[in-house]
Amino acid sequence: MCENSLVKTIHGHHHHGWDNSIEPVARVAPGTTLELECKDSGNGYFTSDSTVESVRDMPFDKINPVTGPVYVEGAEPGDILKITIDSFRPSGFGWTANIPGFGLLTDQFKDPALALWNYDTSSMAPAMFGKYARVPLKPFAGTIGLALAEPGLHSVVPPRRVGGNLDIRDLNAGSTLYLPVEVAGALLSIGDTHAAQGDGEICGTAIESAMDITVTLDLIKDTPLAMPRFTTAGPVTRHLDQAGYEVFTGVGPDLMQAARDAVSGAVEWVAREHGMPVEQAYMLCSVCGDLRISEIVDMPNCVVSFYVPKVVFN
Repeated sequence: MCENSLVKTIHGHHHHGWDNSIEPVARVAPGTTLELECKDSGNGYFTSDSTVESVRDMPFDKINPVTGPVYVEGAEPGDILKITIDSFRPSGFGWTANIPGFGLLTDQFKDPALALWNYDTSSMAPAMFGKYARVPLKPFAGTIGLALAEPGLHSVVPPRRVGGNLDIRDLNAGSTLYLPVEVAGALLSIGDTHAAQGDGEICGTAIESAMDITVTLDLIKDTPLAMPRFTTAGPVTRHLDQAGYEVFTGVGPDLMQAARDAVSGAVEWVAREHGMPVEQAYMLCSVCGDLRISEIVDMPNCVVSFYVPKVVFN
C-alpha cells in the first residue's frame, strides 16, 4: 500500500550496503515528507566512555548503516528523484577517529586516534575540540543514495552514480539533491549523518553523529541524469569565513599527491602553531578544513589548496 501522509516517520530500519532486492520499509507517493532516524557511521559503537582502544576493535562489518529503503511510487529508470532536505534533529554526541589504513595520509598516520564531541542541540554553538579549538557546526547526511540496477550487494563506502556516500558538506538543510533512478521505486536510503565536516574529510571521518533527518521527495519524469547534482539555498561557507583562512598548497602533476602535500603542510602547521599532537591536528583539519582544486589546466602541474579556517582558534 502506498502511504501519502504529510510526514512518514521511519525508525529502526537499517541496512548495510546497496542491494535492489532488499524489501522496502515503506512505499510513499511523490510529495511525501519523510523523517528518518539515522545512525552514525559507527552504528552507535562509540559512546562517551570510548577510548582509543575502541578504534582498534571496531566491528567493520557493521559500519555505515543506512535507513531504508523507501519505495517511491511511479519512479522508473530514466527518472530523477528530487530530494529536498528540510531539517535535522541532532543527537548532541559525536566522534572523530583516525582509523589505520583509512584516510588521505594513511602512510603518515598509522596509529588509531579518537576525539569525542558533545554539542548543544538547541543553540548549535561551535563544539569544543578539547582545549585546542571550537568547530562551527553544519549538520548534513554523508550518505544519500538509491539502489543500483546491478543485482547483488554493493558496499556503501564508495560514492556512486546514484549517490551513496557522497560526503558533500553542502547537502545541509535547505539544499536539494537530484539522483538518477535505476530501479523501479528508486529505493532511497539515508545515513552517515555528520555534525560538521571539512571538504575532503581528509582523515576519513567527520564529526560522526546520529540524528534524524526530514526530507521531501518528488519525481522528475523521463529526464536522464548521468551523475548526482544539487542546489544550495545560499552561501555555503559562511559558518567558517568570518576570520579568514590559513591556506597551504600542493603543486605537481598528480592531483592526489598535490592534495596530500597540501594537507601535510596544513596538519604540520596546525600542530606546531597551536601546540597539539599531530594526530589531533589531522582530525581537526578533517572536520573543518577544505580541500579545493585551485588550478588544473596549466600542464603539467596542478594546484590543490587546503584552507584552515582561523575562526576555530578564536
